[in-house]
Amino acid sequence: MKNLKEDYFNPFFSHIYVQKSIKNHARTQKILAKFPSATIIEINHYKDVFCRSKQNNQLQHNAQKLILAAKQGTLLYEGAPVCQSFGNQYFYYASCVMNCIFDCSYCYLKGMYPSANIVVFVNIEDIFTEVERILQSHPLYLCISYDTDLLAMESITGYVQEWYSFAANHKHLKIEIRTKSANKSFIQNITPIPEVIYAFTLSPQAVIEAYEHSTPSLSERLSCAAELIHIGCPIRLCFDPMIYIPDWQLHYAEMLEQVFATIDMQKIMDVSIGTFRISQDYLKNMRKQNPESAVIWFPFEKDNGYCHYPRNLMEQMECFLTEKLEETICKEKIFRWKL
Repeated sequence: MKNLKEDYFNPFFSHIYVQKSIKNHARTQKILAKFPSATIIEINHYKDVFCRSKQNNQLQHNAQKLILAAKQGTLLYEGAPVCQSFGNQYFYYASCVMNCIFDCSYCYLKGMYPSANIVVFVNIEDIFTEVERILQSHPLYLCISYDTDLLAMESITGYVQEWYSFAANHKHLKIEIRTKSANKSFIQNITPIPEVIYAFTLSPQAVIEAYEHSTPSLSERLSCAAELIHIGCPIRLCFDPMIYIPDWQLHYAEMLEQVFATIDMQKIMDVSIGTFRISQDYLKNMRKQNPESAVIWFPFEKDNGYCHYPRNLMEQMECFLTEKLEETICKEKIFRWKL
């Protein structure tokens, strides 16, 4: 009798779909060389695979496929209202990669995209050109890791290093790299510059274990952040999104104790605070895919197309964290999302 514990899913990236127009692109060949055993399938357009109907996001996360494509049309997007601009007037984000190798139950990508497979746009030079065009008109605050965890994908794409080199040669450009990764392997190859901010999303370990599947632990993330601080990189700590769980005060207080014990709070650039909020349409899609997840079936309030915790709970959670952080850092360094 077959072993019932056997994993019948294909390995991650066992199949790689390659858009014909970029099959000979240097980055395509470089990425394919890292997966010599993968089955390569040529396609006309990435949407032929990525946007198919009746895909199951949950099942696909067990055996994600890789899609290599060219980014066309809009290359930079204005920051969404639910995201923090940190006081920057010209706030944009770029999408070099769509979807994430991590599997967080509350991630808006599950409601935004029809697939859990990962798309890597190999023509990053076109995005660089668009950034240069905008910089001719005004400064730019650019988030490059919203639609994926770019640092977690660094061994595959090398995009963090490419963005780093690009930022070092362009004035008036500031880049944020948001991550839950604990990838330290790239650190030896960088020289810190003030234009590149590493923003670590931090959660209590109880939240990580319940809802942030496949992500590094809190201690691993903090260790990576501490090492970057040590070499002089600008570091942002993101307590965003705060997730409601039973005894949340206890779990978030314990998290902060661990943060303060590991991180020199006087050396961080700033922190962000915000409770979970999401587009009403994205949440509807997520609930269809996962009818049993407590984190997305909370009785949220609706406000101008967005869902969020009831206002009194939002205020209670955010004030709790803000007051404790004000004991270690000045108010000016605390950015709190406002509805």
